[in-house]
Amino acid sequence: MSTETRAPRLAVLIDADNASSRIATRLFEEIARIGEASVRRIYGDFSGTRLRAWADVLSTHAIRAQQNFAYTTGKNASDIALVIDAMDLLHTGRFDGFCLVSSDSDFTGLAARIREQGIDVYGFGEQKTPESFRQACRRFIYTENLLPEAPAPDEPERADQRPATTRLAPSAAVPLIRKAIAQLDDDGGWVALGPVGQRLAELASDFDPRTYGHAKLSDLVARAGAFESRRTASGLLQVRVKPVTRTEAESEAKPAPRSGARSGARSGARPAKPSG
Repeated sequence: MSTETRAPRLAVLIDADNASSRIATRLFEEIARIGEASVRRIYGDFSGTRLRAWADVLSTHAIRAQQNFAYTTGKNASDIALVIDAMDLLHTGRFDGFCLVSSDSDFTGLAARIREQGIDVYGFGEQKTPESFRQACRRFIYTENLLPEAPAPDEPERADQRPATTRLAPSAAVPLIRKAIAQLDDDGGWVALGPVGQRLAELASDFDPRTYGHAKLSDLVARAGAFESRRTASGLLQVRVKPVTRTEAESEAKPAPRSGARSGARSGARPAKPSG
């Protein structure tokens, strides 16, 4: 009898109106790290030219197009069809997780409903995605981090290779990493990097080292400037917040100098005598 553990079975549902076809390759690479994309469906009106870019990559990634004609202006039939399919798939009991690819906050309720059933939801959307949808997911991955790399200096830049957003500086991640470390160790000592990464995902569903320009958490911690790292004899990577030096502590404790007459009085200067 085989004891091989089966990868989590996932249902991938893509909102074509709110996702770019440029992320397709890396989207499924990212999903493969989570589990097996057993169902791959995309929703939109493919009868026109607006979604042609998606139509060109469907066969490459074995995505099944769910055609939804826009009969009425202002009514999104694709969103409704996606929600109906998601609930049908949920009630089959065959899936361990759902991947919702959209930046539309309208799917917040769907994500919350799926999680009520004890099923994980992984969201994929742009950084402009409302917080309500991001927080409704167990994990939220920004699609800007899935765009193709910029071309080499000697290669012409194509439109689909231009970065959609500016990466945040590594220092911007310091408060969140510091909080994760503090929750794992109250004594200010060393903690393993693995649990730190898990705690970061719990604190912020959209935390991703790539948002700060680094593929790995260890690289981000090293470049953030506020932490120290070391490896144990067994090869375990540990991190801690950099201890405050005596000079830094004295600088923070030193009161700011006062200005004006009161400052002059403290320095021993006497007021001039009135003339006459």
